[in-house]
Amino acid sequence: MSFDIKKEGGWSVVSIEEVRLDAVMAETFKTYLFEQIEAGSSQMIIDLESVRFMDSSGLGALVAALKKLPENGTLKLAAAQPAVRDLFDLTSMEKLFTIYATLDEAIQGD
Repeated sequence: MSFDIKKEGGWSVVSIEEVRLDAVMAETFKTYLFEQIEAGSSQMIIDLESVRFMDSSGLGALVAALKKLPENGTLKLAAAQPAVRDLFDLTSMEKLFTIYATLDEAIQGD
């Protein structure tokens, strides 16, 4: 499981360097996000550019991280591939998350 975090424009950008965010890695990903939040990252962008497949476990990890953030925290998603974007649309999760076409747009967006 490979994740990376870097600071860009006041945001903690978490890159997922895997093609699948599914039941096999969702718990590890959630734990990683919780560790980052507990370490003080409250303005986060999840870079989904490499992720080609996500299931409900992956969605669950993102929702759990969103709920874990402090009240003034923000979690944005960036660069979702078509199959992943379709999952957000089908499950109406696009109403819960702000999804940007690119990482640059997420960094510069509201």
